[in-house]
Amino acid sequence: MHKPKLWENILSSPTPFLIAEIGVNHENNIELAQRMIDAAKGAGADAVKFQTYKAEHLTIKDSPAYWDQTMEQTPSQYLLFKKYDHFGEKEFYFLADYCKAKEIIFLSTPFHLEAVDILDPLVPFFKIASSDITNIPLIAYIAQKRKPILLSTGASTIAEIDEAVNTIKQNNNHEIGLLHCILDYPTKTKDANLNMIKHLKNVYPDMIIGYSDHTVPDDKMLILTLAYLFGAQIIEKHFTLDKSLPGNDHYHAMDPDDITSFKNNLQLIAEASGKYYKEPLPCEENSRLYARRSLVATVPIAPGQKITYQMLTTKRPGTGVSPKFIKQVVGRRAGKQIQEDQIITWEVLH
Repeated sequence: MHKPKLWENILSSPTPFLIAEIGVNHENNIELAQRMIDAAKGAGADAVKFQTYKAEHLTIKDSPAYWDQTMEQTPSQYLLFKKYDHFGEKEFYFLADYCKAKEIIFLSTPFHLEAVDILDPLVPFFKIASSDITNIPLIAYIAQKRKPILLSTGASTIAEIDEAVNTIKQNNNHEIGLLHCILDYPTKTKDANLNMIKHLKNVYPDMIIGYSDHTVPDDKMLILTLAYLFGAQIIEKHFTLDKSLPGNDHYHAMDPDDITSFKNNLQLIAEASGKYYKEPLPCEENSRLYARRSLVATVPIAPGQKITYQMLTTKRPGTGVSPKFIKQVVGRRAGKQIQEDQIITWEVLH
């Protein structure tokens, strides 16, 4: 199966490509954004992702909230998005240069056409949010930039995914990746439905499939680990330096320690996965010799005496004749004196 070149390069590592989504958790503070980039890089993320929008281009002023308002109390989308839309072209160019210097990939999700134009020179591929999967004009405009596209599929049907994918392909762009996602903030564990990763891999076998997570991080990062084991090759999750901060995307974000836990899980999985073909390992050689059994005499057997089943049992270690050869031993005669509880070897048999 052929994968687009960019995906081949990004996914050459045996571990998933990890995107730490800073989003707007920088709180309009460029120095905080820099510290978050440093922390994500230090913890092992492959990319950081921001969000590029202006509230007035994104939502009407009385658009209702769709998130858990016990965690984020802002009552309207416009008011929330307006809080965090202060970064513009200047800031994103600065952050892209900063990421380049730190050797971490810069990404940002565009939410309107002007944002696409700002980001085009800065990003190696575009990420399209789940909320825009039916925004065909935006998808088509992004596709015309001829850069790979990572499309999040939260709250969508297969038919809606197909329409978005076909729109991209109709614009002569075939480098497409899909992210399973649940568009609910935060996503309950019982709603994560990670089996959908497998479904997407079956429906779209020629595409890279990943997972964008909105669950509250568990202490072992098992949700992301399971997503990887289910086949997610790209993992995206919101990122913060302090999960206790109120509102916005902090409460369901991972922090640097969470990334470290996830990376440790991946290392453990890689170490434990090992070889594909079943065969004894060097570490098992002593066990093969001493934990297996040999044929052992239950009574003294005199030289020349014919050996019967009743004269034999099986005991450890396995340094003598293996029990699998018992039929070849019974009926033969002892070539020398065999003591009770003595291991039978071929040398003592006629």
